[in-house]
Amino acid sequence: MKIEVKRIKQGNNSTLSEIYIDEEFFGYGLEDLVRDEKVKGSTAIPAGTYELRLNTYGAMNARYKRKFPDMHFGMIEIKDVPNFKYVYIHIGNYFSDTEGCLLVGEYFKRYDGDYAVYDSGKAYERLYGMLVEAVRKGEVMIAIH
Repeated sequence: MKIEVKRIKQGNNSTLSEIYIDEEFFGYGLEDLVRDEKVKGSTAIPAGTYELRLNTYGAMNARYKRKFPDMHFGMIEIKDVPNFKYVYIHIGNYFSDTEGCLLVGEYFKRYDGDYAVYDSGKAYERLYGMLVEAVRKGEVMIAIH
């Protein structure tokens, strides 16, 4: 299984993407601004291809386990991102929610010079259900460009 994140628009502090799973449109992604030099918690994921895994540690994992007790088996983590740690796909609407991670949403709007994604919880649940078994088997790659 392959996820493709195609960056399509830049806001003042945000990067909007279209997300495809096995070449079919899934929804929208939101990251921080693409920067030449990393600013902790405020920089988009470097372009590249990465493996996904389930991370079962940390506070975010505990929150999601409480929120989604019947479906959550760990955070979807983007592995081996240069100079980044704990890069997840998660719920949120605004660039201020990203913390250097990828947010997912069903639709987007331009908001005060930036982009925002909406129905993020719905998109996350849909994505998680599609990916969890393949991620457990180490069979999912994500290409960001």
